[in-house]
Amino acid sequence: MTDFTSKTDKNGVAVITWDVPEKSMNVLNLEGFKELDEAVDAALADDTVKGIVITSGKPDFAGGMDLNVIASMKDNAGDNPAKGLFDGLMNMHKVLRKIERAGMDPKTNKGGKPIAAALPGTALGIGLELPLSCHRIFAADNSKAKIGLPEIMVGIFPGAGGTTRLARKLGAMAASPFLLEGKLSDPQKAKAGGIIDEVVPADELLEKAKAWVLSATDADILKPWDAKGYKMPGGAPYHPAGFMTFVGASAMVNSKTKGVYPAAKALLSAVYEGALVPFDTALKIEARWFTSVLMNPSSSAMIRSLFVNKEALEKGAVRPADVADQRVKKVGVLGAGMMGAGIALVSAKAGIEVVLLDQDQSAADRGKAYSETYMDKGISRRKATEEQKEALLSRITATTDYNALADCDLIIEAVFEDTKVKADVTAKVEAVISEDCIFATNTSTLPITELAKASKAQDRFIGIHFFSPVEKMLLVEIIKGAETGDRAVAKALDYTRQIRKTPIVVNDARFFYANRCIIPYLNEGIRMVSEGVAPALVENAAKLVGMPLGPLQLADETSIDLGVKIAKATMAAMGDDYTDHASSDLLFWLADEGRLGRKAKAGFYNYDEKGKRQGFWEGLAEKHPHAETQPELTEVQHRLLMTQVLEAVRALEENVLMDIREGDVGAILGWGFAPWSGGPFSWLDIIGAERAVEICDALTEKHGDRFTTPALLREMAKNGETFYGRFGSQKAA
Repeated sequence: MTDFTSKTDKNGVAVITWDVPEKSMNVLNLEGFKELDEAVDAALADDTVKGIVITSGKPDFAGGMDLNVIASMKDNAGDNPAKGLFDGLMNMHKVLRKIERAGMDPKTNKGGKPIAAALPGTALGIGLELPLSCHRIFAADNSKAKIGLPEIMVGIFPGAGGTTRLARKLGAMAASPFLLEGKLSDPQKAKAGGIIDEVVPADELLEKAKAWVLSATDADILKPWDAKGYKMPGGAPYHPAGFMTFVGASAMVNSKTKGVYPAAKALLSAVYEGALVPFDTALKIEARWFTSVLMNPSSSAMIRSLFVNKEALEKGAVRPADVADQRVKKVGVLGAGMMGAGIALVSAKAGIEVVLLDQDQSAADRGKAYSETYMDKGISRRKATEEQKEALLSRITATTDYNALADCDLIIEAVFEDTKVKADVTAKVEAVISEDCIFATNTSTLPITELAKASKAQDRFIGIHFFSPVEKMLLVEIIKGAETGDRAVAKALDYTRQIRKTPIVVNDARFFYANRCIIPYLNEGIRMVSEGVAPALVENAAKLVGMPLGPLQLADETSIDLGVKIAKATMAAMGDDYTDHASSDLLFWLADEGRLGRKAKAGFYNYDEKGKRQGFWEGLAEKHPHAETQPELTEVQHRLLMTQVLEAVRALEENVLMDIREGDVGAILGWGFAPWSGGPFSWLDIIGAERAVEICDALTEKHGDRFTTPALLREMAKNGETFYGRFGSQKAA
């Protein structure tokens, strides 16, 4: 079986077709790259071949690099993995540079064979870096196709020449959204942005590419950076205009990353340094920086969590294997508030029939209108059409009639967070649904096993915890009650896959997994304010360690009154064991002052009329004056991180969390735990269990028992173990 095949037509155009067997999307591996090299060599050496078109035998061009290639480069290098990576990268550059030069004379830059790329659909990562080495890029007019270099999103950057070529083709400023933000574009926008050259009707793609190859001149195939007198668009680093670009880019990168993402800084360095030297030297610089990033444990952890493990979970890594396909045909959503309306929207977008039920018809209609507003925004941004809007809305039936649920195969209850209300709804629904229907409750805090007691069939009862807003948040937390059966788990997982979310499956316990970890983060930040730690130190410490929001801003965003409600419920459940009075007392006081968070334009922060933060509320300092001596930044960061991480470890100890992959992926997607770290378990592996125990012991001595080292972590420190070394081997990550 081969990934690349070549066939020369009667006009002398060699068409190299990329078509990886038994894969829905092309991905590049080492064997495939070797085949590409051989096919290009053969075409360049064949005097009857006038030019080359590289295309795909699939609806899309390519989804990127097989990341196992990186691991094999490291492994094959023995005791010097950095050299193995660098040599492997330089070999890739050599092949792509061969395509770019296409046999032309090195002195005259003449005599080369034109090479075009013909992209039928999506082209990502190496799937765009390969075309960028060609002389002209044609793309089919396919609005669903995505073209771009998303590597930065998983902790690396385009390392097969994409960084150097795009920066030289567009200039640093124009290339920055595609390189530093991983921006993806449809073909028309990619052409407008200067990434590709032509957009043609899909049925004319090969014909147009071949015609260009046959008519191209020596001048047409000479890349600007290989021509005498080349100047970088927008100016090189020491050109007045270019200087301002690079100064601004450096400021932007540090503003967005806070210095914790090595790939962004390395990418900018590769562009800056590469712009000062000839092209081939720039490729070597890119390879060195890319090697540096790949050797950084942060990048390895991000790739593992955000690419390998995320993809495995989405493909059913934890799905019960012996349960038949449980894809949902019709879902009943109970409660048309913000959460229910969002669930109805994502379900209808996935092509599922939806019954949106509320006790009041006007409320049900408002819930459906949420989807209408969403689609109207999409239409205004040219991301949707009127026809798509009508089709989506036709799939949603807004009603008050429970009988409309009779033929649903999944129910998702999203009513008020009250055990009695949920029990009443459960009974009403079970009176009309079939015995095959699975009943799911959407709750963030109420124990599933207790809620299931209201059901006549607890094996078909499960928790599905959506995060708000549903249409934006990527994670779904599936919770097994004590009696939940495998079919219910499979149903929830298959549904989650249908709506294109990433699932994690956990066992029932107070706050499940996500809220179990994020609530202590909020409480610790609030507690520090009550201790006299400056709010600005708390917030900036969080951001400088990679948290997207500081705990005080997060409390405002999720609303102070929700925090009060959770605190009161926890106090009632735990009684004398409740230990977070310092944070809850401050929350209660804010609520009494009418400061309910951003929605009220008053919380820990002040807000203007548009809801924009205007700085901390002065009343905080009056209530809790700043201590004369402030703690070190590192201590604040350790408190904020460890309060989350220790709960993750305890969840694993208690079998609430059954797979560390879910712990890491769930933490990043669910509440944004320092993505640069790869998640809480990856972070512990980066710093080492022994160092983690040292930090915990110091925090426990100074701040109390909430930082007590879990027995599992102490045992691993003693044995010199890592989490992925001990638990990752059971389920290949």
